[in-house]
Amino acid sequence: MCGIIGIIARDTVASGLIEGLRRLEYRGYDSAGIATLVDGRIECRRAEGKLANLARRLDHQPVQGVIGIGHTRWATHGLPTETNAHPIATSRVAVVHNGIIENFQALRRELEGLGHVFRTDTDTEAVAILATHFLDQGLSPREAVAKTLARLDGAFALAFLFAGEHDLLIGARRGSPLAIGYGDGEMFLGSDALALAPLTRRITYL
Repeated sequence: MCGIIGIIARDTVASGLIEGLRRLEYRGYDSAGIATLVDGRIECRRAEGKLANLARRLDHQPVQGVIGIGHTRWATHGLPTETNAHPIATSRVAVVHNGIIENFQALRRELEGLGHVFRTDTDTEAVAILATHFLDQGLSPREAVAKTLARLDGAFALAFLFAGEHDLLIGARRGSPLAIGYGDGEMFLGSDALALAPLTRRITYL
């Protein structure tokens, strides 16, 4: 098991992402990370091991941004390393993912054949690079996600953060839970209501 958190807010979201991940520690994990937008660019901070390691990384390398996603990962494809920790990001999109993409090897071969370079051993990277491929074709983020989802086999929950999109997170699920929280000028995504409980009382499930 592993956990997803996403926040769109008025103020810097890094501390809220960490708090949400703390409330998901019970699900089990071996690495953790967050991604935010800073001046429209995706900034990631990841760490192997416990969430305290990520918190220390953020103490030394703080990150700003009023929109972001976070993840605690339990390794299924790829070793539990910082490189394989989520979020998995390209220059255009960052993705966090619970579940298994059953056809990721076929997608990876297809995308490598088109010239895309993979840097991790995760099935999630196939999602990020496939979405980037569609964005590069001129599709909007929503269109790119829709086309990406249509190519995926398996059960999963996903959250997408896009470069240059300060008010857009996209969540999607097939078989794995994903909750949406509503605040005063804020929006939240989470693997379950427990992650969102400190942030809002208005929660629904996708």
